[in-house]
Amino acid sequence: MIALKVKAPGGFTTIQDRGRFGFQQMGVPISGVLDSFAFHTANLLVGNDERCAVLEITVMGPTLEIKKKMDIALTGAKMGMTLNDEPVEQWKSIRVKPGDILSISQVQQGCRAYLAVSGGIKVPKIMGSFSTYVGGKIGGFQGRPLKKEDILETHDTQLLKKMRTLPGEYIPQYPTQAVIRVISGPQDNYFDMDKTPLFESDYMVTPKADRMGYRLQGKTVALRSNMPQSIVSEPSMPGSIQVPPDGQPIILLVEQTVGGYAKIATVISTDLSRVAQTTPGDTLKFKKIDLKTAHALHGEENHRIKKIKKLFL
Repeated sequence: MIALKVKAPGGFTTIQDRGRFGFQQMGVPISGVLDSFAFHTANLLVGNDERCAVLEITVMGPTLEIKKKMDIALTGAKMGMTLNDEPVEQWKSIRVKPGDILSISQVQQGCRAYLAVSGGIKVPKIMGSFSTYVGGKIGGFQGRPLKKEDILETHDTQLLKKMRTLPGEYIPQYPTQAVIRVISGPQDNYFDMDKTPLFESDYMVTPKADRMGYRLQGKTVALRSNMPQSIVSEPSMPGSIQVPPDGQPIILLVEQTVGGYAKIATVISTDLSRVAQTTPGDTLKFKKIDLKTAHALHGEENHRIKKIKKLFL
């Protein structure tokens, strides 16, 4: 059933889910949401299965005409949101009806927000995912960001019996100076890890920051003098920090499949959301941790999601 009509698409609004796995060897990246916690929570707030597709909204939000009765929730970056010109809150479920106008304005804190709707956005499943890969024109709504006059459908589902609100202690903050935890490698032997400025200096997010990766600016990260400027291209994963010849790090994200430069470190999965919620001009500071600590942090993140689920049972 028709659920939403796009009156204004916003800056860069795409349909995303958890991602598209198992096709990287064919040059098809994972894609999917960049802030997994905000994504999972948005779906939980409207009673959806966590695999349902949502709208990922970047910097400037869309204006949408509601076409059916349903529950919605907006999580992630702080963005002003109104329903029929009346302010409404994020991180809680809201009942909407046909004829309502939902407007999401410019970001105030963070970079990306996630709009979930009852039943999830209904689009064809491509290679096991609803996610949009714009570079390959695959998935989502015709493989592209939303445009004015687009019509979106949702899957049928029951509405909530009681509206849901996420307690404040679970709502993340998105600082303009983010500490990002990393594990060394896989090519850390290409660098003098005792002298590298990567863990001592701040790095600024440049305007070259998108779903493929974030180019940073700061003190030069130099290779050892006996190491080549590049490596044989190899598969990459979200969070890989590769260092090109200019010595300015690049954090690879979800729309990249290979890399041809040495990777000094890898952002842990739980901190990829922090990276994705920064905007040009923000600064990152890298903190090196070990694998055991990374696993523990991943476990804590999963435990937090489980606690939120229990709140809504």
